[in-house]
Amino acid sequence: QVQLVESGGGLVQAGGSLRLSCAASGVTFSRYHMGWFRQAPGKEREFVAAVIWTVLNTYYADSVKGRFTISRDNAKNTVYLQMNSLKPEDTAVYYCAAGRQGVVTSSPGYDYWGQGTQVTVSS
Repeated sequence: QVQLVESGGGLVQAGGSLRLSCAASGVTFSRYHMGWFRQAPGKEREFVAAVIWTVLNTYYADSVKGRFTISRDNAKNTVYLQMNSLKPEDTAVYYCAAGRQGVVTSSPGYDYWGQGTQVTVSS
């Protein structure tokens, strides 16, 4: 059974930082591309960042480029999202996802999803 468990969310002031973690089980982690998506209240889920195989292959949404960094540790079956210079508009539920093929910047490119972790940025 595949499980993705996110952690690290919380409340932070604008300009602050948070580090999200996503621990995977039940999959051969290194064979999957991993992504982070987010969904704010009343909005559609949107792509945030993705990493393929190694940190040399990373993708970011324009809105987070230069502020967020995705990384993965295949030995620990864990993917991370370091979020710096947070803004109130980053407030959302953040979801971790794993996929084998497809477009990594789009939800259909992922087969498994975590339950989400809330990130709230106060102004």
